[in-house]
Amino acid sequence: MTGTASSAFARTLFRQSLILLSWLPPLIFIENHVASIAVVDGISMKPAFNPESNLLWRDWVLENKWFWFGRHSRPADSSSSTPHDPSDLFRRGEVVVMRSPTQNRLVTKRVVALAGDIVSTRAPEAGHVVTVPQGHVWVEGDERFHSTDSNTYGPVPINLIQSKVSKIIWPPSRFGNVPEGGRDPRITKRRMRVDGNAADWLETGPV
Repeated sequence: MTGTASSAFARTLFRQSLILLSWLPPLIFIENHVASIAVVDGISMKPAFNPESNLLWRDWVLENKWFWFGRHSRPADSSSSTPHDPSDLFRRGEVVVMRSPTQNRLVTKRVVALAGDIVSTRAPEAGHVVTVPQGHVWVEGDERFHSTDSNTYGPVPINLIQSKVSKIIWPPSRFGNVPEGGRDPRITKRRMRVDGNAADWLETGPV
């Protein structure tokens, strides 16, 4: 390669590198704030995710992160002096990816209850009645015997939630929307007759 050709190649390589580098900021923004692809690990969400018992095929999913911006764009409720609860961004039955409150890792769970809902807990802390506080949600895995969830660590602050799972994209045979399902949510809107006793909760109608 002659000196002239070498210089031309170097200039072309430099220009291409600058073009590639110019794409990094928008790609990072999309990955962190708009959407990303993730692999669902484990069996806590069977059969909605990873239905194969041997886990040879794990589900790849599309994560939606853009919904967080709705918290800043929603109009204020002029009829009420109470600010919007951020947990209003979620719906019962949605599947979310969140940081575990007890471990430094991401987990996939289904939203079972929202702020103000009252939940009857399951094992390993069965027999309790919990009111989900503002700014929190109650999450559970669909697989009742292999899930560490709100029945262990209680209501989850929504700032631990990273994304909503919107689509299964792999394997091709499972491409599509997130399956509905989950365990019986055991939620009712209730009020207390007296403080401090779960037996004194009066049911006023299902959610």
